[in-house]
Amino acid sequence: MIYSFLLLIILLLGASAYFLGTARAVAVSQQTGGMRSLHSLPSHYGALTALGCVLPALIIYALWQIAEPMILTSMIKGNLPAEMLKLSANEFGLVLNDIRNMVAGNTLSGTGNPAVMAAAEQYISLQTSAGRIVSMVILVTMCVSAATIYSRIDIHLRARNIVEGLIKIAIIACSAVAIFTTIGIVLSVLFEAIRFFKIIPLQDFILGLTWSPQTAIRADQVGSSGAFGAVPIFVGTTLIALIAMAVAIPIGLLSAIYLSEYAHPKFRATAKPLMEILAGIPTVVYGFFAALTVAPFIRDLGMSVHLDVSSESALAAGLVMGIMIIPFVSSLSEDVLHAVPQSLRDGSLALGATQFETVKNVVVPAALPGIVGGILLAVSRAIGETMIVVMAAGLSANLTFNPLETVTTVTVQIVTLLVGDQEFDSPKTLAAFALGLVLFFFTLCLNIIAIRVVQKYREQYE
Repeated sequence: MIYSFLLLIILLLGASAYFLGTARAVAVSQQTGGMRSLHSLPSHYGALTALGCVLPALIIYALWQIAEPMILTSMIKGNLPAEMLKLSANEFGLVLNDIRNMVAGNTLSGTGNPAVMAAAEQYISLQTSAGRIVSMVILVTMCVSAATIYSRIDIHLRARNIVEGLIKIAIIACSAVAIFTTIGIVLSVLFEAIRFFKIIPLQDFILGLTWSPQTAIRADQVGSSGAFGAVPIFVGTTLIALIAMAVAIPIGLLSAIYLSEYAHPKFRATAKPLMEILAGIPTVVYGFFAALTVAPFIRDLGMSVHLDVSSESALAAGLVMGIMIIPFVSSLSEDVLHAVPQSLRDGSLALGATQFETVKNVVVPAALPGIVGGILLAVSRAIGETMIVVMAAGLSANLTFNPLETVTTVTVQIVTLLVGDQEFDSPKTLAAFALGLVLFFFTLCLNIIAIRVVQKYREQYE
């Protein structure tokens, strides 16, 4: 509660500093011959004053939020009973977790160990006192910083340069966060995958034909030793993705060509948003549609022609997934086709080509990089889909190319392996990271292909 009011006060003081800095700049300009005497606009001086007021406060607030749990936890450890301090690291971590849950209100205060309850009460007391101290430090820092900048506003202060430099640093920091987050995700998956490959050889994982990751977690537990051949999962992922793209690419691309080159503008303005509604439908709805409508229809149709069709099949999941990703292909391709310069069309028609020949030989090749990008985005979407596959294709890792049988995909297995309480030292759980690493490299290859296509065809039509 203290920090909620503190953030509001920081924003109000920052806004006040902006108006005071702007007014100070206007007053200085009136004393020195007008606005032309100022190095920067009055708004730049106001922005500099506001940034000088807010940035130190936000930095202190962020540092305290990071350090607060460690500092307060170390302070309450001394009041815990001696028997708790003698616990192992994992057991003591559970005690600290109970204290934090009680502080957060996730556990009733009248239940649990009395020592834990006393520690939680002390934690809350320390948190309140520390919050007040930190709030005072932040407010004093804001006032001192804003007053310092306010007093230095004159015609020689390069406010614009300083403000633009701070904004540039903020932009670089945001970019760095995105980059380091990506690196962190990749490394976390990579390190866990390496642990998996120390237990299961890489060749057995990549080339193995049997996938049954059930293992015994403890030595005294009866269970399977596990089989981690991922070929059936890769085949199932590829099969469903191919079926989905066989539906999405022709329908999406042809609809994009029609909307861009043949449809009346009024029809285009109505049909395109309606088609894009498909992209906004939750995937669980598509999963219900596939499981309750499409899969039974395919099974009944197969029985009518004496075909053995599973109740959950790759064909059902692929068809519905293809319908779901049609907007990705259609909308992106239509935008790219519509962006082709009209001069290319006019030149082709002036040379005697028909409209179909113009679309085939001029418009589509000119828009090919964007079309390929849309298709690859749709492929990535199909490979990463989980809910439809779970509900319509099943969980069985069957090594088959028959679309009428049950299969599974990489993403479905990752979810299955990480559901519930898991022991992260077992091959069963670590296998999810190995699958994630393979999925990452496959997606990376798709992006590299897209970049190559764009580089190859972009110069030809610039």
